[in-house]
Amino acid sequence: MLHKKDFKYNGTPIEQAKKALIMVHGRGGFAEDILAVADHLKIEDFALVAPQAYNNSWYPLSFMAPEQQNQPWLDSAIEMLQLLEAELNEKGIASKDIYFFGFSQGACLTLEYVTRNAKRYGGVIAIIGGLIGKNINTGNYLTDFEGTPVYLGTSDPDAHVPADRVKQTAEILENKNARVELQIHKDAGHAIIPEELGRANNFIFGYSGMENEKP
Repeated sequence: MLHKKDFKYNGTPIEQAKKALIMVHGRGGFAEDILAVADHLKIEDFALVAPQAYNNSWYPLSFMAPEQQNQPWLDSAIEMLQLLEAELNEKGIASKDIYFFGFSQGACLTLEYVTRNAKRYGGVIAIIGGLIGKNINTGNYLTDFEGTPVYLGTSDPDAHVPADRVKQTAEILENKNARVELQIHKDAGHAIIPEELGRANNFIFGYSGMENEKP
């Protein structure tokens, strides 16, 4: 395994939590930075876990390079998420109570991992990401999401992730019985924007935004 086990934690301790959110940073990022995004998510009593990539990158080239050119790092990154999910399962958090949040390279890795290992997860949020490979190898995706909600948010244009690849990803996930919400924002830049977090809070975490409003 090339990536080393280096998990950063926040939120409720895993032993006390009933749900967990795995947060996956982008190229050049840090686990601590992606964990800070959780401050904008309407989650309570979640364990928060973020793996740290070796040298701050999950794989060396574009996510749309031929898959073999990103090996062995890509397989190692997928193994790291598999290890993390298994660790949460062992500590009493079922996969149906595990959620994922990924940004940019981390969104691509998150989507690739959950689609290769599709089952009923709590939910998936992927900001500016798509399934990996020059051509998507649907032969890697053999199982079913069983209704898992997946939020995909992206900008058009984006320097790294074409909107068409995000649309293609949405179609594949829907064919695997994910409930997909796709939002494409015009000229939003390569960033996480408040509108995406607001929609993810509603769609993934069931936050209506009405709690503090007077009747």
